[in-house]
Amino acid sequence: MSTTKKIAGAALAAALGVTTLSACGGSDDKSAGTTDKTVTLVSHDSFNVTDTVLKEFEQQSGYTVKVLKSGDAGAALNQEILTKGSPRGDVFFGVDNTLLSRALDNGIFTPYEAKGLDAVKPEYVLDKEHRVTPIDSGDICVNYDKAYFADKKITPPQTLDDLVKPEYKDLLVTENAATSSPGLGFLLASVGKYGEDGWKDYWSKLKANGVEVVDGWEQAYNERFSGSAGGKKAKGDRPLVVSYASSPPVEVLYGEPQPAEAPTGVATGTCFRQVEFAGLLKGAKNEAGGKALVDFLISKKFQEDMPLQMFVNPVTKDAALPELFTKHGVVVEKPENVAPETIAKNREQWVKAWTSLVVK
Repeated sequence: MSTTKKIAGAALAAALGVTTLSACGGSDDKSAGTTDKTVTLVSHDSFNVTDTVLKEFEQQSGYTVKVLKSGDAGAALNQEILTKGSPRGDVFFGVDNTLLSRALDNGIFTPYEAKGLDAVKPEYVLDKEHRVTPIDSGDICVNYDKAYFADKKITPPQTLDDLVKPEYKDLLVTENAATSSPGLGFLLASVGKYGEDGWKDYWSKLKANGVEVVDGWEQAYNERFSGSAGGKKAKGDRPLVVSYASSPPVEVLYGEPQPAEAPTGVATGTCFRQVEFAGLLKGAKNEAGGKALVDFLISKKFQEDMPLQMFVNPVTKDAALPELFTKHGVVVEKPENVAPETIAKNREQWVKAWTSLVVK
């Protein structure tokens, strides 16, 4: 979302002015700032947690948590690679499956099998050495403006194949794959669907069908998309946008007044699944505290708090989704996936080829 690496509806919340956590921990705790009592979480800008949930962890564990937000996930990861062995914190949160191999190849994490890992759904455990622990998942998908398609009496698209059909000409806006996380995810969805030999042909058809490309999610969703609150104000005229499966619940939550139904829908056959991980940083000053923090991130308490704080899905089997998600969200049964090692090997050349084909 925008040009940063933000999962699900977190950036939508930010765009609507929702305050996020910058740092936590009792400032009157005399032990704050010492390596044995303070544990530091390095994260991208979208990390958030309910104050009371974090304070409960601090009281039970005896640690004070500091959150060091470091821009988007790519920028945050770059900083940790540059400071390898002398990390800025104890735990890194926010590396996803599009960047995972880069993080692992640079050896910035210490293996740790978190307590409670058996509750994590096995399909999310992508690193068998447990250098990273799965924390959340979210689906990048095309969203559609329900009112537009109802007024025009056109069935909304549901699959990637649909988007190249004549009835959807000049309706889709997407983000630049070179500058935007959802833009890259949508490119990867096409790679997953059509393979390394077929995705370019698909994008040639999409370009011929009038796809519009903008720099980031903020512009696409809140300016060009006719179905969002921001897009309506900006008089956006594109009823299809690459966003997230969690965007409709966020539109409901922050709607003024709050609508009974989400004004936007999700084309579930267009999705790419992102998974975010946390890992204990190699050289962490507070390794024991870092391990406790990783354990906390997959605890039921945090996993059930996370959906309405970062608008992502829990990865544990026992975590329940809030009613807002179950009522207004969608379940993506078969998202597209590309193996992290395949992404790492080909990401740069795919983005260059996509840029030459679609943008230039």
